[in-house]
Amino acid sequence: MVRGMSSRSRHQPRPLWHPVLWPGWVALGIAWLLARLPTRWLSALGARLGGLFEKIAPARRHIAATNLKLCYPELDDSARNALQTEVFESMGIALMETLWSWLGNRHNSPAHLARCDFEGIEVLEAAHAQGNGVLLIGAHMMALDAIGPALSATMQTTAIGQIDVIYRYNKNPLIERAMVNGRGRLFPRVIEREDARAILQSLKDSRVLWYAADQDYGAKHSVFANFFGIPAATITGTARLARFRKSPVVLMSQYRDRTTHRWKVCFEAGPPAFPAGDEVADASAINALIETAVRRAPEQYLWLHRRFKTRPAGEPKLY
Repeated sequence: MVRGMSSRSRHQPRPLWHPVLWPGWVALGIAWLLARLPTRWLSALGARLGGLFEKIAPARRHIAATNLKLCYPELDDSARNALQTEVFESMGIALMETLWSWLGNRHNSPAHLARCDFEGIEVLEAAHAQGNGVLLIGAHMMALDAIGPALSATMQTTAIGQIDVIYRYNKNPLIERAMVNGRGRLFPRVIEREDARAILQSLKDSRVLWYAADQDYGAKHSVFANFFGIPAATITGTARLARFRKSPVVLMSQYRDRTTHRWKVCFEAGPPAFPAGDEVADASAINALIETAVRRAPEQYLWLHRRFKTRPAGEPKLY
């Protein structure tokens, strides 16, 4: 398994046996037990926890409310409040999905894997057949970890074989270990997002690289491109990576159906002639793809993230 070291090298984590982490070990044990509950139970529990979190977390509630007001100005207060509640419930369900994906025992169960449907997989296969690696653009739709087991299993039935994933290092050593080990049992290369060498090697090896490009990482290496009509700091690395090996870009979005407890994964071709060489135009093209995916199920997007934290010079803060 490939692990990135860039962020880790700037932070010395406590050893896993450190007493300050003992409550975390207890929580991890409870999570391990919860991950063995039936999927329907976990979904119901997650929705309740998400609804509770909305009530007791005013800072995150403010972030979500601000994002929804900016991105859905056509909705009245009542509709936005209802959507906000759905967002928090979806976040709680996503937490439960992450538990059984990282810690559960159903990740290779045929019955459970069959709950996931794939649409447009031929788009990804055609991109992979070019032999230049594939940049699989993801968005933080909250079923991100839920579809991991079926995605891994399905890829192994195709010529693609396996895909690599990029993640963000977590300073909590218990979360870091659970995340890397949990995703590592599904994907052979779990690469920290600042480990440029491993990222480039993945594309050199003509592999599919799953890469999220929809969060605000600050002004450095970013340009301002519209997202839902709002200028958003958008990383330029997407175009640089695609240019490195002339790798095709494919968008992957994932959705859950709370009624049937099934998931759907959609693959769509990236922008034509990408990258075009204009950083703002390229970032705008990626944001447009992601926005289209989010609008299909806005309640399942991670609106709790400060997507518009970084502002153009002279503009006031939004949060």
